[in-house]
Amino acid sequence: MAKTSMIERESRRMLLNEKFNKKRKQLKKIIRDLNASDNERNDAEIKLQRLPRDSSRTRQRSRCKLCGRSRSYNRLTGLCRLHMRYCVMNGLVPGMRKASW
Repeated sequence: MAKTSMIERESRRMLLNEKFNKKRKQLKKIIRDLNASDNERNDAEIKLQRLPRDSSRTRQRSRCKLCGRSRSYNRLTGLCRLHMRYCVMNGLVPGMRKASW
């Protein structure tokens, strides 16, 4: 089980991302625009740097839906390896079964 503080931190990062996502995209569009002047581009870079660091999508970490574990996360199911194994063994994940050889 992940620490509650880490799970809360991730939820705050998600909220910040939703809040500043539109503004971040607009600023990046200005920076990439070839027709924009150097001053506009420079101003957009400065404004982008002033946004909160945690509002970036890359700062978020994928976590297990059940326990909040960040390591060995499976994107297909949204579970960590421990809960994935439990669910597969009990037949809760359709189309998957325990490999035996």
